[in-house]
Amino acid sequence: MRVLRSAQYKRTMWKNGKGETVEIAVSPPDASVDDFDWRISTATVALDGPFSTFDEVDRTLSVLTGEGIELAIAGEPATVCSQNSPPFTFRADVPTTARLVDGPISDLNVMSRRGRFGHRVARCRLDGELEVGSDVAVVFVIVMSGCALKNSGERLESLDALHLDRAEKVVLRANGPTTAFVVELLPL
Repeated sequence: MRVLRSAQYKRTMWKNGKGETVEIAVSPPDASVDDFDWRISTATVALDGPFSTFDEVDRTLSVLTGEGIELAIAGEPATVCSQNSPPFTFRADVPTTARLVDGPISDLNVMSRRGRFGHRVARCRLDGELEVGSDVAVVFVIVMSGCALKNSGERLESLDALHLDRAEKVVLRANGPTTAFVVELLPL
């Protein structure tokens, strides 16, 4: 198990050059936007416009802050994502346009390359204790506000992450209600 601190995340420009992403983790390490197996990042979306496309990649978007974002994916009805909606998964190689509902948002993005990895993202309400881990997947847990590891008492602050290898499990403890995003990365 490793704790990843938000202050140490790598900042890079979006693939389309119209914004900045904060990379939480990527595989393989130091992979580019064109050759990663999977990638977990956050971003602030301040303007309406097209999303970057990524060949052979599936993407899950979860709104962290703000009123929401409407995604128009070619050939599909528009979908509105908000802080209260479940994470939304779509093909990143299909043209997608975003329209902000009412001002900027920040989001969590999880992407995996088809044929190499699959992924699942769950938004979990944490008020008390939450056990996380998997026997078959690498797991990342991104927390929205302070909580601690039950066994060690080590604190996690806003947007810090836990990286758990297969078969590792931990219990998170929160003193008040918060949200945690549990990301499972499954090799194919």
